[in-house]
Amino acid sequence: MKRLTCIVAVMLLITVTFRVQAQDDASMKAWQAYMTPGDVHKMIAKSDGNWNEDITMWMAPGAPPTKSKATCINTMIMGGRYQQSVHKGNMMGMPFEGMGLLAYDNAKKIFISSWIDNFGTGLMYMEGTWDDTSKSITFKGTSVDPGTGKDMNVREVMKFIDDSNMLMEMYAVVNGTETKTMEIKISKN
Repeated sequence: MKRLTCIVAVMLLITVTFRVQAQDDASMKAWQAYMTPGDVHKMIAKSDGNWNEDITMWMAPGAPPTKSKATCINTMIMGGRYQQSVHKGNMMGMPFEGMGLLAYDNAKKIFISSWIDNFGTGLMYMEGTWDDTSKSITFKGTSVDPGTGKDMNVREVMKFIDDSNMLMEMYAVVNGTETKTMEIKISKN
């Protein structure tokens, strides 16, 4: 009886070990897929380099637009996993600088964008999906409304026109209605 108990215990231990090993192998394979840059990351990398930006902003619905110029340098970082964008220019008569990070999450199959600049102290966070027909990413997220201190819904559409031209359009929900707040025509330097 003692020998039978030992044999059963050893068999259970072996079975559990194989199951844990199989789970570890599957987990490791999933992790490898998650961390490995793929075709979407290569697509993002095509926009690396120096860019010129023609910016049009609408400060309020129906208000005349303000125009400014800036430059942008896009660089893939962390082994091609993320793209960092550094922007510099003048807006509303003041020096402007901003930084964005663009990611594609292999596990969630979504784009992620974060943005900071010297015109605020918060962070804008958006998630987006690719549309192959229009060659664009549509992001949705939130940003703070400095007037109220509350989050407001924002939407951004980044269109990849060709290898030398992009168009970014930004929308915000103002008084319950989505309105266009910014348009940036981006051309390769």
